[in-house]
Amino acid sequence: MPDKTKIHTVYKLKDGGRVPSVTTILGILNKPALLDWAWNLGTQGIDYKAVRDQAGGIGTLTHYLIMRELTGEKPDTSEYSAQDIDKAETCLLKYYEWSKVHEVKPLLVETPLVSENYHFGGTIDFYGMVDERFTLVDHTTARGIYAEKIYQVCAYKELLNENNKRVDDIIILRYGRDPTEGFEERDITSSVIGWQIFLNCLSIYNLQNEIRRGE
Repeated sequence: MPDKTKIHTVYKLKDGGRVPSVTTILGILNKPALLDWAWNLGTQGIDYKAVRDQAGGIGTLTHYLIMRELTGEKPDTSEYSAQDIDKAETCLLKYYEWSKVHEVKPLLVETPLVSENYHFGGTIDFYGMVDERFTLVDHTTARGIYAEKIYQVCAYKELLNENNKRVDDIIILRYGRDPTEGFEERDITSSVIGWQIFLNCLSIYNLQNEIRRGE
C-alpha cells in the first residue's frame, strides 16, 4: 500500500550524488492559482493545509490504484479513510473510462529515473504503448492542468529519452475527485518550450542553492 509517512523518493547519480526532483525544481515558480485557492479557503475559516494534505492523500491513493490496475496486483487501502477511498475510486472510474477506448500496454509504471546529463530525477507514472505508440502518461487529481504540470511532463520526456526510451506522445490525464469535477485529457504536441522553461528553472534552482551555501 502507499505509505503516507514515507519521505519523497531520493534520486541519486551513478556516483552516489543526490539530485533534486522535477517537482522540487519547479517549486521555484509562483503559483497564483494556489494562492487564490488558499485565500478563498481562509476567508471561509477553513484550514487550507488540512484540505491540501487530504487532497494529496487522495492523489497518492489514486496513483496507487491505477498502478495496481496496470500491474494486475490487488490494492491494499486499509490505511485510508472510507471518504478518501471513495474519492480515489471515483478517479479510478474515470481512468477506466479513458483506458477502455485505448489499447494500453505498460512498460514502466511509477518508475524513478535520473538524468546524469542535467542532474535531476523524476518518477514516471506510466510509459508504454497506447494505441501502438510509445506514450508518456501523467495522472493528476488537481483541479486543473496548470502550466507547471506541462513543464513537468516535458522534463519527464527528456528523462525517458536520456534513458533510451522513445516517446511519440505525451498525455496528461486529470481526474476530478468528485463527480462534479469531471475528467480532462491534454495531449502535449510539442515539448520544446516546456523543456526550455524547465531548464531555466533548473538553472535558477542551482543558483539559489549556491547563494544559500555562500558560494
